[in-house]
Amino acid sequence: MPDRFFVTTPIYYVNDVPHIGHAYTTVTADALARWHRLLGEDVFFLTGTDEHGLKIARSAEAHGVTPQQQADETSARFQETWDLLDIVPDRFIRTTDPDHTATVQAFLQKVHDNGHIYRDSYAGWYCVACEAYYEEDDLLPNPDGGNGLDPVHERPVEWFEEDNWFFRLSAFEQPLLDWYAAHPDAVGPEGKRNEALGLIKQGLRDISITRSSLDWGVPVPWDPGQVFYVWYDALINYATAVGYGTDPERFAAWWPHVHHLLAKDILRFHCVYWPAMLLAAGEEPPASIDVHGYLTVGGKKMSKTSLNQIFPADLVEEFGVDGFRYHFLRDNSFGPDGDFSYEGMISRYNSDLANNFGNLLSRVSTVVAKKCDGIGPAPRPDSPLAAVAAEALADATAAWAAVQPSMALDATWRLIRETNSLLETTEPWKLDPGPEVDGVLGDALEVLRLVSILASPALTRAPQEVWRRIGLSGAPTDRQLPAAAAWGQYPGGLPVEKAAPLFPRLKPVE
Repeated sequence: MPDRFFVTTPIYYVNDVPHIGHAYTTVTADALARWHRLLGEDVFFLTGTDEHGLKIARSAEAHGVTPQQQADETSARFQETWDLLDIVPDRFIRTTDPDHTATVQAFLQKVHDNGHIYRDSYAGWYCVACEAYYEEDDLLPNPDGGNGLDPVHERPVEWFEEDNWFFRLSAFEQPLLDWYAAHPDAVGPEGKRNEALGLIKQGLRDISITRSSLDWGVPVPWDPGQVFYVWYDALINYATAVGYGTDPERFAAWWPHVHHLLAKDILRFHCVYWPAMLLAAGEEPPASIDVHGYLTVGGKKMSKTSLNQIFPADLVEEFGVDGFRYHFLRDNSFGPDGDFSYEGMISRYNSDLANNFGNLLSRVSTVVAKKCDGIGPAPRPDSPLAAVAAEALADATAAWAAVQPSMALDATWRLIRETNSLLETTEPWKLDPGPEVDGVLGDALEVLRLVSILASPALTRAPQEVWRRIGLSGAPTDRQLPAAAAWGQYPGGLPVEKAAPLFPRLKPVE
C-alpha cells in the first residue's frame, strides 16, 4: 500500500470573499498535494468554508440575506477562485454539509461522555471578528476610549454573558506538554512551536464551546437549545473529511497522519485547543501543524475592512495562473511574514519564468531547428548537468518534505540556470552540426524534461506545454519520482517545436 499524505488548509469564513492571503495557504497545500502524488503516495487534500457563528449571522443580516444564502454565495466564490488557480482539492468541505453536522455531534458527544464537558455560566470580552474570548490583559487600549481592542483585528470587543457548556481545557495542560515533548517536530517552525508551548505553560482555562443566544450553528445533541461555538464546529472538519463517526475504517487509515497548514493568527486554536479536543475524544493529535506568517501588503495584514485586499483574479489576468502560483510559492518562505508588492511580482516573473525557464526552451528549440533539422538529440550519459540534476532532485525533495516550496523551486531553478550557463559557454548556435552540438542540446532537452516534472506542483500549465514541445507524449504528472528524475530518459529522435515564448516578458513598473 502506498504511503498516505493528508494535507489541509483552514476553512475560510464566508463573511468575506477570497483574497491573496487565502490563496497563499491554499496554493501551498495544493502544491504539496501535487508533489506527494509525484512520489506515488495516496493523497487527500482538504479545504473548504466555515459557515456558522455570530460573525456570519451578522454579516448576512447586514447584507439583507439569510445566513444560508450568505454561505452559499460566498462559498461559491471560494470554489470559483480555487478553480481559477488550478487548485484541485479532493474535498471542498462546508460546515453546513450534513455529514459534518453528524460528525461534530458524534465527536463532541464523545468528549462529553468522557467527562470533559460541563455546564456553567460565562461572562467575558468577546471579539466577533476572531470568534474568540479575550482576557482583559490581552486587549489593546482603545484610542476612542471605548471597549478595548482585540489584538488581531484591533476592533472593539463586546461583553457577553451566557449560560453555556464548557470544555475542560485546564485538564489537558500536562497531557499537551507531554505530547509536545514526545513529538518535537509536530509543530513548526520552531518559533511557532515555542509560542504554542508558551500558551500552555502560562496556564490553560476552561473554555465555553456553545452558544445559547444564537441558532446559526450545529445543535448540541444533549441540549438542543444551544449550538456549538464556531471553533468547536470548524476544527472538527478535518475529522469529518476522513470519516470520523461515519466510516471508522477510513478514519483509522488516515488519522492522525494529517498535515495542517495555517496562518499564525489561528495558532492557539490549532496548536492548543484542537490537540486537547482530540485527546479528550480519545484520539491522537495531528501529525504535523505547519504555521506561516501573514502575507502583508505595505507591511499591513489584509482584512475585510482594510483597503489593501488584492484579489487573485486581478493578478491572474496579467501574470497567468502559472505566474500567480509561482510567485506566491517562490517569493515567500513558509514561516515568516511576507510582504507582497506588484513590482516584486513582475521582477520574479521576468527573472525566473521569462528569462530563465522560458528562455531556455526558446533557445533550445531554436538551435535544434537550425542545427538538428528540428529533431531533438539524446542527452550524454556523462553530461556535466547530470550531477546538478541529482542535487536538484535531492534538495527539492528535502525542501518539499520540510514544507519549504520556495527552497524547492530554488533548487529546481538552479538546474535551469546551470543549463543556460552551459549553453552560453558552449554556444552551440555558433558550431557546425555534429556530436558536440547534439550532446549539449540533448542535455538541455533532458533538463527541460526534468524541470517539467519537478516544477509541476507549482506550475500547472507550462510543464505540460514544454513536455509537448519537446516531443514527449502523456504528461509530466504521469511520472513517478524518484525514478522519473534519473538522468538520461529523454530518448532523442523526437520532433521539437519552435513556438511563441512560454512566458512573454512583462514591462517593469516605471
